[in-house]
Amino acid sequence: MGDRQSAEDREVMRQWVETWRRAGQDLEEIRRREIQSVDGREAIRQLFGSATAFQDLPPRTASGLVEQQAWFARLRR
Repeated sequence: MGDRQSAEDREVMRQWVETWRRAGQDLEEIRRREIQSVDGREAIRQLFGSATAFQDLPPRTASGLVEQQAWFARLRR
Protein backbone atom coordinates (compact mmCIF):
# COMPACT_ATOMS: atom_id res chain seq x y z
CA MET A 1 0.00 0.00 0.00
CA GLY A 2 2.91 2.35 0.69
CA ASP A 3 4.16 1.95 -2.88
CA ARG A 4 0.75 2.78 -4.29
CA GLN A 5 0.48 5.90 -2.17
CA SER A 6 3.97 6.94 -3.24
CA ALA A 7 3.01 6.44 -6.89
CA GLU A 8 -0.12 8.53 -6.34
CA ASP A 9 1.91 11.19 -4.54
CA ARG A 10 4.42 11.29 -7.40
CA GLU A 11 1.61 11.68 -9.93
CA VAL A 12 0.05 14.53 -7.94
CA MET A 13 3.45 16.23 -7.70
CA ARG A 14 4.02 15.74 -11.44
CA GLN A 15 0.64 17.34 -12.17
CA TRP A 16 1.46 20.28 -9.88
CA VAL A 17 4.82 20.78 -11.59
CA GLU A 18 3.16 20.74 -14.99
CA THR A 19 0.46 23.15 -13.83
CA TRP A 20 3.03 25.62 -12.50
CA ARG A 21 5.17 25.24 -15.64
CA ARG A 22 2.21 26.22 -17.81
CA ALA A 23 1.23 29.02 -15.43
CA GLY A 24 4.80 30.30 -15.53
CA GLN A 25 4.71 30.46 -19.32
CA ASP A 26 1.39 32.31 -19.26
CA LEU A 27 2.59 34.72 -16.57
CA GLU A 28 5.79 35.43 -18.53
CA GLU A 29 3.72 36.26 -21.63
CA ILE A 30 1.51 38.61 -19.58
CA ARG A 31 4.62 40.27 -18.09
CA ARG A 32 6.16 40.71 -21.55
CA ARG A 33 2.99 42.31 -22.94
CA GLU A 34 2.69 44.63 -19.94
CA ILE A 35 6.31 45.76 -20.27
CA GLN A 36 5.88 46.42 -23.99
CA SER A 37 2.74 48.47 -23.42
CA VAL A 38 4.18 50.77 -20.74
CA ASP A 39 3.97 54.48 -21.49
CA GLY A 40 7.35 55.69 -20.27
CA ARG A 41 6.30 59.30 -19.76
CA GLU A 42 3.26 58.25 -17.75
CA ALA A 43 5.42 55.93 -15.64
CA ILE A 44 7.82 58.82 -14.93
CA ARG A 45 4.90 61.07 -14.01
CA GLN A 46 3.56 58.46 -11.61
CA LEU A 47 6.97 57.87 -10.03
CA PHE A 48 8.14 61.46 -9.74
CA GLY A 49 4.88 63.43 -9.81
CA SER A 50 5.85 65.18 -13.03
CA ALA A 51 7.35 64.42 -16.39
CA THR A 52 7.99 68.05 -17.29
CA ALA A 53 11.75 67.65 -16.92
CA PHE A 54 11.61 65.10 -19.73
CA GLN A 55 8.94 66.64 -21.96
CA ASP A 56 11.34 68.30 -24.39
CA LEU A 57 13.39 65.17 -24.94
CA PRO A 58 12.59 63.17 -28.06
CA PRO A 59 11.54 59.57 -27.49
CA ARG A 60 14.49 57.19 -27.46
CA THR A 61 14.71 54.71 -30.27
CA ALA A 62 17.19 52.45 -28.47
CA SER A 63 18.04 51.54 -24.90
CA GLY A 64 21.80 51.44 -25.32
CA LEU A 65 21.82 47.69 -24.78
CA VAL A 66 22.75 47.02 -28.41
CA GLU A 67 25.68 49.41 -28.17
CA GLN A 68 26.78 47.82 -24.88
CA GLN A 69 26.66 44.37 -26.45
CA ALA A 70 28.77 45.62 -29.37
CA TRP A 71 31.38 46.91 -26.90
CA PHE A 72 31.40 43.55 -25.09
CA ALA A 73 31.83 41.75 -28.41
CA ARG A 74 34.83 43.95 -29.23
CA LEU A 75 36.36 43.24 -25.84
CA ARG A 76 36.00 39.48 -26.37
CA ARG A 77 38.06 39.66 -29.57
